[in-house]
Amino acid sequence: MAKKRGGRKYGRKASQKVERAMHERKRGTLRSGGSGKKVTSRTQAIAIGLSEARRAGAKVPRKGSRKKR
Repeated sequence: MAKKRGGRKYGRKASQKVERAMHERKRGTLRSGGSGKKVTSRTQAIAIGLSEARRAGAKVPRKGSRKKR
């Protein structure tokens, strides 16, 4: 059985989008798309950056199915 080779999971464009979203969150200017409220959560900022990257056609893995608690 052949070994699986590791490549980049996320493209450069994706990391740029996430970086921009994190920067906006730190300055307090990042807002959520739905309600328009200010985003303070780090994970939410990352999610916003990744979804923007997906829309821009960057290399981002598909969203995983949500696990049941």
